Amino acid sequence: MLAPYRRLFTRPGTVAFTLAGLLARLSMSMTGVSLVVLIAERRGSYALAGTVAAAGLVAVAIGMPLIGRLVDRFGQARVTVPAVLYNLVPLGGLLLCVRLGAPDWTLHLCWAAGSAVPNLGGMARARWAHLLSDAPDDRHLANSLEQALDELCFMVGPVLGMVLCTTVAPEAGMLAAGGAGAGGALLFAAQRRTEPPTAARPTATGATDGTRSPLRVPALRVLTLTFLSTGMVFGALDLTTVAYADALGNRPVAGGLLALVAAGSCVAGLVFGTLRPTGPAGARFLRGVAAMAGLLLLPLAAGLGGAGLALLGVALFVAGTGTAPTMVTGMTLIQELLPQRQLNEAMAIAVSGIMIGISTGSALAGALAEHAGPGAGYWIPAGAAALALLIALAGRRHLGAGPRPPGRTASEPTVSATR
Repeated sequence: MLAPYRRLFTRPGTVAFTLAGLLARLSMSMTGVSLVVLIAERRGSYALAGTVAAAGLVAVAIGMPLIGRLVDRFGQARVTVPAVLYNLVPLGGLLLCVRLGAPDWTLHLCWAAGSAVPNLGGMARARWAHLLSDAPDDRHLANSLEQALDELCFMVGPVLGMVLCTTVAPEAGMLAAGGAGAGGALLFAAQRRTEPPTAARPTATGATDGTRSPLRVPALRVLTLTFLSTGMVFGALDLTTVAYADALGNRPVAGGLLALVAAGSCVAGLVFGTLRPTGPAGARFLRGVAAMAGLLLLPLAAGLGGAGLALLGVALFVAGTGTAPTMVTGMTLIQELLPQRQLNEAMAIAVSGIMIGISTGSALAGALAEHAGPGAGYWIPAGAAALALLIALAGRRHLGAGPRPPGRTASEPTVSATR
């Protein structure tokens, strides 16, 4: 299964930027669980942990597209290095405020201040899109690889964060995440030979204009809203699983349960990459969202039925297999619909939708965990997945998976509807 991926790394520099990006993204997967455990342990409130996480994710969701636009204009390295160094300051402030017993609002402020987060996953995909511009099948393979690496991070990161927080100190997970994130991002920025060149933004008059937003493309709006709902799935699933394991007296097991979700998605992503894409990407995206919505009924049934942690783990693994094909195809659509000069910003917008969804899902699940039974929180990811399916169905014509909007010819590309 892994043999087709080897040809991707025959191109010079691809191994170096992939490994560096993997280290940086590992920190993101550690942060969510580490933050929840830190605040729950030091302040005794899952609701507070959820709102602090939500404040940070909303701030990142606002800042990430702005960072993406700067990356498109000035290049990955020139933007990544100062952004990474700046973000170490609010991380240190958060740890100090938690340790010193500062008021709750200071936690929200510190975590929201760390909004200058570069989208390392999007930058890696932009590098692949540049290197494989003449090989669409390999681009599908590279997108599948990147999604599998994302899921690998979410297999290892939550377990590592949980182990550090529960066996070393509640702050250990956040410290390790900050170090890995900064080191990996700086190493990634140092790989200059694979960095995509910056390009001028042409207008009808031949001048350059950086004011047009990628959100003018209707398909990107549909994808962003769908990813927002998918982010609610991720956020609610993470916090609900931690609270569920804690309610059963097995909080350390939560990291392993979350790793099973990522393992299912990782396996599905690797298999999906080896399959030759057939049919329009929009139709494949709809099928992926439908599969995700159906499979997320399994954790709901296991949680409400009191099936226990073992059966819940099986349900989470199977449910995870529905996310990777959806994410891979969604990113492929963005690469097909947006020009290279706006690719980082467009993918950052999509990831920001996920971030806002994660914050919303975390806040809802945190409140529900304190006022309802431990399994009730699984209603939120199931409902969010159903909402994602409804949004994708409503916008299917913009994704190329339904009837064309009036006035569009068969040969006219989707992006032309925005001009």
